[in-house]
Amino acid sequence: MTEVTLARAQAGDGEAFRELIEPYHRELQAHCYRILGSVQDAEDVLQEALLAAWRSIGRFDGRSLRAWLYRIATTRCLNYLRGESRRPQPADPLDQDTRWSGPLRSDEPWWLQPYPDDLSGLAPGPEARYATRESIALSFVAGLQHLPPQQRTVLVLRDVLGFSAAETAGILGTTPTAVNSALIRARGNLPPTPDPDEVPLPHSPAEAAIVDRFVTAFERLDLDELVALITSDVRLTMPPEPRELRGPQAVGGFLLQAHLGHGLKLVPTRANGQPALVLYLPDPAAPLWRANGLVVLTLRGNQISALTRFSNLGLLARFGFPRTLQRA
Repeated sequence: MTEVTLARAQAGDGEAFRELIEPYHRELQAHCYRILGSVQDAEDVLQEALLAAWRSIGRFDGRSLRAWLYRIATTRCLNYLRGESRRPQPADPLDQDTRWSGPLRSDEPWWLQPYPDDLSGLAPGPEARYATRESIALSFVAGLQHLPPQQRTVLVLRDVLGFSAAETAGILGTTPTAVNSALIRARGNLPPTPDPDEVPLPHSPAEAAIVDRFVTAFERLDLDELVALITSDVRLTMPPEPRELRGPQAVGGFLLQAHLGHGLKLVPTRANGQPALVLYLPDPAAPLWRANGLVVLTLRGNQISALTRFSNLGLLARFGFPRTLQRA
């Protein structure tokens, strides 16, 4: 940030304001996503925050633009969580649908959405306890949603972004003592997440080998190979549906039963820094593949420990995928 650019923005120059905030846009979006768990909500709230920043840029004191922007974005996220009314559980389909055996009620946040970026290149601050790839992982973001908003926000600001207790207190308008107290509770309440040392590195040969085996087994509907690829405690969740399946036989059986009789086309992508697959099924009346959803894979060692399936096709545009593909 230069004093000249700031002066232009404070004088009402919109292009100068965009120049000021552009270096922070990506990390602010990820910040809102971690707190809210939904990409759509994060985008909406961030736009409100940036509009508020534009309207108040004339009162900015010039000391730390990043902290100032985080204060506005965080306040908007907390206001959203306090005032939102979209969190009640959706209708429970368990008694209405008997295609799957053994569904259990899931505690996965139903509003959870995949993030179409791994945020590589964004370095956390010196006091951060999580590496970037850990802090954007789908299980970590889902776990955050179980924390009360204030605890969730403190943990993200302190342990993910590496703000000091004093900086966090300034962002939240509280005291360092209150921040430290909330952080202790948040760390104790955060659901456990995978050990990063057990997760293959992104884009590594080990990761690629697991994904390739899964694609081959799934496209062939090979139950034995699917079961061999997934851990004994594997979970399949399907936000926004409040149900899940656990165990190799239940998960493998679902994958086969739900897609039996269809050809499959799986196109690799990435979500939350993890391997993901866009699922296409053949159109029976046209030479087309039609999108059916997106599956995010959580890996542990040389197996898959969780599958999260998203059926909202509106998400695909964020990943750059069309709803139909030509079928030869």
